[in-house]
Amino acid sequence: MTSTNLLNLAKIGQLDPIPLSMALVKRMLMTARQRLRDAELTQNSDETRFDCAYTAIRALADIGLHLQGFRTSTSKPGHHQTVIQSLAHTLDVDAATVRVLDGLRKQRNLADYDGELVTTAALHECLEQGKILLGRVENTLRQRVDWESSGA
Repeated sequence: MTSTNLLNLAKIGQLDPIPLSMALVKRMLMTARQRLRDAELTQNSDETRFDCAYTAIRALADIGLHLQGFRTSTSKPGHHQTVIQSLAHTLDVDAATVRVLDGLRKQRNLADYDGELVTTAALHECLEQGKILLGRVENTLRQRVDWESSGA
């Protein structure tokens, strides 16, 4: 069942309705898994590893929205913030974790747009949160009949 909060975000143009595509969900999940593997590669810089882990989090959050029949409207500013904050309504992520993930989003912005270096602590938090969110998405997908029948 779609949350009232998601419907309200759609009404104000932050979310666009989309048809469910399990093929797209599979591709997004493969992307998230690969980005997490890339984030583990210690020969990469901390900034690259952080970016990979954050990209995985973003892909997983996008899966959560997709499973509810939405995607963020990229024509509006703040689509990363919207997808992260929607996790409470798509994958039942608690408010404290959403705040942590939003902090990682802000760190990603500082690294990308202001050249701020990523701390080791931020990198490890991003990796850990990505793995936890991956597990949450995988559990959600295992509970879906259409996922099982799609041969995932």
